[in-house]
Amino acid sequence: MSSSAARYRALSARDARQDLDHDSDHNDTVSLNESSETVGGNGQLSWLVKATQRVAFWPPPTTSVKSSPLEQDLVRRLDIFLMTFGCISQVIKYLDQTNISSAYVSGMKEDLELYGDELNYFTTFFSISYCLMLIPSQVIITYVRPSYWLPGLEIGWGFVTAFIAFTQNARQVYALRVLLGLFESSAWPGMMTLFMYWYTPMELAKRMGFYHSCQALGSMMSGALQVAILETLEGTWGLRGWRWLFIINGIMTLAIGLAGFFMIPDYPKLPNPGAFWLSADHAAMATVRLDRHGRSDTKRITWDSAKRTFSMWIAYFIPALYIATVLAPYGYNYFNLFLKSLKNPDGTPTWTTEEVNAIPIAGGAINIVCVWIWAILSDVFQTRWTLVVAQAIIGLIPCTIMSVWTSHPDTTPLSSAYASYLMTYLSLGTAPLVMSWLSELLPQDSEARTLIIGYSIAGVYAVLSWSQVLIWPASQAPYYAYAWQLSIVFWLLVIVMCIALRIAERKLKRPRAHSALLGEDDTSATYRDIPES
Repeated sequence: MSSSAARYRALSARDARQDLDHDSDHNDTVSLNESSETVGGNGQLSWLVKATQRVAFWPPPTTSVKSSPLEQDLVRRLDIFLMTFGCISQVIKYLDQTNISSAYVSGMKEDLELYGDELNYFTTFFSISYCLMLIPSQVIITYVRPSYWLPGLEIGWGFVTAFIAFTQNARQVYALRVLLGLFESSAWPGMMTLFMYWYTPMELAKRMGFYHSCQALGSMMSGALQVAILETLEGTWGLRGWRWLFIINGIMTLAIGLAGFFMIPDYPKLPNPGAFWLSADHAAMATVRLDRHGRSDTKRITWDSAKRTFSMWIAYFIPALYIATVLAPYGYNYFNLFLKSLKNPDGTPTWTTEEVNAIPIAGGAINIVCVWIWAILSDVFQTRWTLVVAQAIIGLIPCTIMSVWTSHPDTTPLSSAYASYLMTYLSLGTAPLVMSWLSELLPQDSEARTLIIGYSIAGVYAVLSWSQVLIWPASQAPYYAYAWQLSIVFWLLVIVMCIALRIAERKLKRPRAHSALLGEDDTSATYRDIPES
């Protein structure tokens, strides 16, 4: 980094600290001006107010610092380049990941003679390889530039996706799904990790929410693209429409993968030299922002940092919470199988193939809007746990209704099943909140954050590799034996775990707040132990 950039960093850091002190002193005087003398002046009162905010059960919004023109330009550039790449990549990733379901209901089942639970096993093989590669990939990303690693993997899965178009039996699909899982393993956790380095707590949940909502956009595009292909490319060059779906997906993936080499900025202290849009001053400002909010920059993951992470209880709690939030609403993935199973009184399908692909698009739209709403509310009110609990309470409603409908379909209105499937999309915004919460719980331990993200995603796919075959078998669709009942259990578990983690967080922060009042730097409290009240 140039000396001018270093000088700017020092000046910006000083100005930022002055702005923070000025804002906090001003707010303290306005709200508690009569009490300043009793606690020894505005400086000590500022510590008191900050300490009170730390232990509050619902923390008020943090006082914002007025951004400089350079900082505003940095955030704008990050949104244009990093977020654009991440979101398009996520759309393509989820399109590649879910098009197997769209192809299945659009002729793949009949062409490859998939009359058992092969669809579930496609997910199983993908999940196993995804799970095995995910944590090594999170380690590699601390040694290899993300601008090399992530686009390289994306190009790899683009080729694999296109090759699925030429498969002739289930075994060939199994093999390619294994490769697809290996290549896709670092995309979502890798981008989430990068967001934690470039965005502040006031910006993070919104960006994570916007990025996460692109999963729904990918799912919507999969259905819409399949409808368009069936109407335009079916039979072209002797290929069925579902085969064209994989070819087109593969071409799109290759294009965005190549763009990633210059759109990913890498890390604030190790910026990507190929990122033409990121200057040395922008990178310096990013480092100032990390310091301002008590965040650490990237560090290489070593055996010592891995062992330290293993010793933290939060390294197991956050993954367990995340897994529960994924498994609880998982039934929405089988909305199209529900539609495909419905028959008219004369035995003909209620919905055409095009309609089976198109109707779930409405659920995807609900998902996108709700993820944005949950994420924006989270940043505005600076709370994560309350909104996760709110989604769990909402999620209990459709799970309860579907538990009744699958057991008594003749006496329960079919309309309640339609409504329940659509309602399930309301509670798919938990992931950005859980990851934002993790960033706040471990602001100074970037190695632990990176590993825990890996554990969380790996845990999900490890569980999905076997559970969805047992819980959501395609041969039982849509009358699953106990799937929706287990979803109720998972949502209740989410509520209990969120409350427990919030209580533990408060206990951990009390000694830090006490040290802050004394002007001490207490670094002894970690997430290995919970201090006594």
